Amino acid sequence: MALKRTTVYVEADDLAVIKEAAVREGVSEAEIIRQAVHRAALARRQWDEPFFSRTYPPVSGEVTDTESATEEMWREKAERYRNTRGSAA
Repeated sequence: MALKRTTVYVEADDLAVIKEAAVREGVSEAEIIRQAVHRAALARRQWDEPFFSRTYPPVSGEVTDTESATEEMWREKAERYRNTRGSAA
């Protein structure tokens, strides 16, 4: 991948940490900064499709919308509660 040159202003304390890390790790300061920029870019990237997507049809009776899923969750919680309380609940 081709690299592009840019100017970045950083605080002196941050630059000092980068300089120390570069010496300690035996890499250039630029490499540390490139890695940080790459991680920042990935963290803010907008993907065209969701990370997890269905590639199979929904199971019969499966809840597919958020509101129904929330209602189903509360029904299951209520049922578990009733089961722990016995038939009096």
